[in-house]
Amino acid sequence: MQAEQKLPERRSRKARRTREALAGAAFELVLDRGLRDVTVEEIAERADVDRRTFSRYFASKEDAVLDSVRGDGDRINDALRARPAEEPPLTAYRRAVLDWLADPAAPAWHRRPRIFELMVLAEREPTLYAAFHHIRVDAQEDSVTIVADRIGADPRSDLRPAVTVAAGAGALLAAQAAWVRGNRPDELPRLVERAFDALAAELSARPASQSTTSTTEGNGTS
Repeated sequence: MQAEQKLPERRSRKARRTREALAGAAFELVLDRGLRDVTVEEIAERADVDRRTFSRYFASKEDAVLDSVRGDGDRINDALRARPAEEPPLTAYRRAVLDWLADPAAPAWHRRPRIFELMVLAEREPTLYAAFHHIRVDAQEDSVTIVADRIGADPRSDLRPAVTVAAGAGALLAAQAAWVRGNRPDELPRLVERAFDALAAELSARPASQSTTSTTEGNGTS
């Protein structure tokens, strides 16, 4: 019985090692030579597997090269779940992002080798950017569910969780874009703080009642 239990564990470890080998090969080859000059076959060969094995783990070379950042959205969401219940949702999202950036156990982008290069490349390569966008969307969908649970809302009918996450994720995306353009890899935490500060200033300058009043006046209703 014990031997039967160990077999799936060994298979799981082998599968994880194979995936990591493929992702690592894709990461290094693409950053060294460029996305267009690397084939799936070359990635598989570098990882010492065949083309069919690659396809069992990844749909494309873009998916493989981005596997190194796929877990970061999960880490932000884990931090979001752990924030105190009394925090306002947007504050909780902001602090979850900052917790991710400062976590010594799992270094964030600015403290991991070559992630800055990957983000620069993603800005230049449309297919890589599109694949990264899908990763972000998946993470944001989970964030919406977490925020909805925090405030006891149904995200299918209540827009507040989605709006909160869209605002917070937009601030993070703006900081990321400025980070890539600025060519200073260690600046990401400061840029994230600035982006969220700008968001908070805009929200405080334009209360929700103002937009409601403008809409009412624009519709000609009394």
